[in-house]
Amino acid sequence: MFSGSTGSGSNDRWLIIGLGNPGDQYSSTRHNIGQMVLHYLANGAKFSPHKSKMEIADIRVAGRPVVLAKSRGYMNESGAPARALADFYKVAPDHIIAIHDELDIAFNTIRLKIGGGDNGHNGLKSLTSHLTTADYFRLRMGIGRPQGPQDPADYVLKPFSSAEKKDLPDFVARGANAAEFLIERGLELTQQEFNK
Repeated sequence: MFSGSTGSGSNDRWLIIGLGNPGDQYSSTRHNIGQMVLHYLANGAKFSPHKSKMEIADIRVAGRPVVLAKSRGYMNESGAPARALADFYKVAPDHIIAIHDELDIAFNTIRLKIGGGDNGHNGLKSLTSHLTTADYFRLRMGIGRPQGPQDPADYVLKPFSSAEKKDLPDFVARGANAAEFLIERGLELTQQEFNK
């Protein structure tokens, strides 16, 4: 059971988890867009190893302390380190944001929600299992489905296309802005602003 506060006081800590796989071979793939947004949010802040098996960086958003976190393991093993980190900082699920790729949303489209299923996403499946709740925020970064017969499991591990790469920097920046907006303004206003 989490012991973190669920209030909205100015000292409440947030945890933002950028889902992805470790290593240079995955860093520019569609599956790692969550970590791309995380690095944008870090804005040069250094990531350091934590005993939870996450790499973390500390930032502030609207005066609130925020821990940015990425697992040192693979996507489908993100949950246990995330739970260990949430317990360490006493962060409740309603102060956790998972940023991840979403096949069922068109590329360059953002959707935010709290709770729901994992839609076959192994990173979310692991998070939900170890957090023992689905009631954390999801910042869903649309990557679209592959055209033709390509297996979605292969598609997510490929780099973005040349055409997509032109829009990727702005897309990543909007994802980072959405995470900050969510912390500052709450879900409803963030959905109105970004779920377009």
